[in-house]
Amino acid sequence: MKFLDLFSGIGGFRLGLEQHGHECVGFCEIDKYARQSYKAIHNTEGELEYHDITTVTDDQWRELKGTVDIIAGGFPCQAFSIAGKRQGFEDETRGTLFFEIMRAAKQIQPPILFLENVKGLLNHDKGRTFRIILQAMDELGYDAEWQVLNSKDFGVPQNRERVFIIGHLRGTGGREIFPIGGANEQNDSKVVGMLDLPGKDQYNRVYSIDGLSPTLTTMQGGRQEPKVMIDGHIRKLTPKECWRLQGYPDWAFEKAKQMNSNSQLYKQAGNGVTVNVIAVIAEKLTESNPIQR
Repeated sequence: MKFLDLFSGIGGFRLGLEQHGHECVGFCEIDKYARQSYKAIHNTEGELEYHDITTVTDDQWRELKGTVDIIAGGFPCQAFSIAGKRQGFEDETRGTLFFEIMRAAKQIQPPILFLENVKGLLNHDKGRTFRIILQAMDELGYDAEWQVLNSKDFGVPQNRERVFIIGHLRGTGGREIFPIGGANEQNDSKVVGMLDLPGKDQYNRVYSIDGLSPTLTTMQGGRQEPKVMIDGHIRKLTPKECWRLQGYPDWAFEKAKQMNSNSQLYKQAGNGVTVNVIAVIAEKLTESNPIQR
C-alpha cells in the first residue's frame, strides 16, 4: 500500500512500513534538521515534500485522493504529555495539529489512518480530549481502534508506552488490527535505578545494563542523556545507542550523523517512534487489508 508520512521526523514510521512492502509517496516535516536526516536515510527522489503542514492547502491534499492508502503520523505530543503542560487542544501551536491530519484525511480519504501519541492522551482532561479525537474521526467516516504498546515488548530495552490508533474508512473492507501482543510481553524487567545523583529528573539517574532504559525524550545533550553503569564506570548513552533504543539500524544513524550534531541526533531519537513497534503493526496492516496498488 502507498502511504503519506506526516510529522515524519527521521522516518520511523517509514522504516517500519517499508519492511512490509508499503511505499512512501510523500512526507511532511517542519524541522529542517530532522528533514536532513530523513533525506539522508531515505531515497526521497520524486516524492512529494512538505514542510509546515499548516501551509499545505486543501487543494494540494485533494490532488492525492485515490493515490494514498495510508496516512501515517505521530502528531506532536507535547500538548498531551504528562511531562508537558497538558493543555491539549487549548495549545494553539501543538494540540490542534491533530486537526491538520484530519484536514488532510478529509481531502484525501485514505482507507487507513495510522497514528501515534503518548499514553497520556487517553486520560487528558478526564478523557475528553481523546473523545474529541474519536468524534473527529467518526465525523470523517473512520471507525477507530487503539492500543497502548510498550517498546520493551518489541525487542528494544526501552520502557516507552505509546498509544497507537488505527482508523478504518467505512466501506473499504479493512479488518481490525488490535490487539497486538509483543514478542517479549512476558518480560517483567523493570527500569532499575542504580544510583541517584542530585536533581529531580530521571536523567540524573544511572541505569543498569541489565535493566531497561527510561523513555527517551528530546534531551538534546545538556547533561540530560540517560546514564549507564558498566563495570563500575558511569557514562552517558551515545547518540547511536539512543537510536538503537528506538530500533533504528546503525546504517541509518551513520547517514544521519553526517548531517547533524550530537544535540540534534539526541533530539531526533527522543522525538522518534520505535521502528520495531511500527513494523509489527505494518505487518498486521498487510495481512488485514485487501488494498493493493
